[in-house]
Amino acid sequence: MARAGLSTARLVQAGAELADEVGFDQVTVSALARRFDVKVASLYSHVKNSHDLKTRIALLALEELADRGAAALAGRAGRDALTALANVYRDYAREHPGRYAAAQFRLDPQAAAASAGARHSQMTRAILRGYDLAEPDQTHAVRLLGSVFRGYVDLESSGGFSHSAPDSQETWSRILDALDALLRNWPAP
Repeated sequence: MARAGLSTARLVQAGAELADEVGFDQVTVSALARRFDVKVASLYSHVKNSHDLKTRIALLALEELADRGAAALAGRAGRDALTALANVYRDYAREHPGRYAAAQFRLDPQAAAASAGARHSQMTRAILRGYDLAEPDQTHAVRLLGSVFRGYVDLESSGGFSHSAPDSQETWSRILDALDALLRNWPAP
């Protein structure tokens, strides 16, 4: 019988909070058991192992990011939509660094197919429809935006921009301006 008060959803939420506190790499079933002051074995009726726990945290993070992205994009187009989605990723990484790292966790094909990951691609493609890109340019642009967003957020969160001027917000705005200009004038093959 499951320990009173423990559920898979509660454990995943606590694991996500733990990831934000100590880093996603440090999340294990053992660490979660210590948090709840229970024996590790009592968690195995809810999660199979640490990999399963991390997969579930990744799925939660992808879902949270997709929900935030969808809300931010509602009624927006063009540069406004591009900026809104970019800021969702950046703000989420700042607010939830462990969950943001979890969203990068490599999922097996079945978990990936069932995840909110597809919604992320759909949102990016929705933005790109405003720039009138056809395939394969649209796929190239999806990859470009993902690379820029993730790369900037990763560098910023690791302190890569904290030792020099100008302020990283100014650079972020300039990058979004440059991406908008590039997308409006996408080079012909």
